[in-house]
Amino acid sequence: MTARRYDPGRRQRIIDAAIRVVGARGIAGLSHRSVAAEADVPLGSTTYHFRTLDDLMVAALRQTNEGFAELLAARGTLEDTRADLAAELAGLMGEWLAGDRTGVELEYELYLAALRRPALRPVAAEWIDSLVEPLTRRTDPVTARALVALLDGICLQMLLTGTSYDEEYAREVLGRILRCGGATGDGPAG
Repeated sequence: MTARRYDPGRRQRIIDAAIRVVGARGIAGLSHRSVAAEADVPLGSTTYHFRTLDDLMVAALRQTNEGFAELLAARGTLEDTRADLAAELAGLMGEWLAGDRTGVELEYELYLAALRRPALRPVAAEWIDSLVEPLTRRTDPVTARALVALLDGICLQMLLTGTSYDEEYAREVLGRILRCGGATGDGPAG
């Protein structure tokens, strides 16, 4: 019997490999076998760390969700209550979409996989809540949810139609939601 090799980074490499597999082949190309090959680990390692494919997809979705939340935190979009919230959110989305479009497509593919895979739904809901929660510092919870829904809708339409992101359009429609919600974008609705 050979000794087990200590490999503390293996679980993370498997998650990273799963993200690369989905990026290259889509959700349909994701299997324990394809991820093991991509991560250059034995097949048993993937099933040891992630008993089911859904477990692996949950880990991948959580990791991809972190990117937008980190951008939101780093930019400090919601901290300055004097800033125009619609303009800040439109700019943030523009920054996110200016990167590799494949990465954005991958995030949405994993996010939308929750439609058919109930195990992913709590993670998709966590992502929505992670955006709604900080927005409620600047507006009411209903308006915050409407803003997140609109951001998702703009991104999906852009990805599906292959059009370019129009930051001015995004700022305008985000502003309309803020005005209808009783907020001006420059502080909590009162």
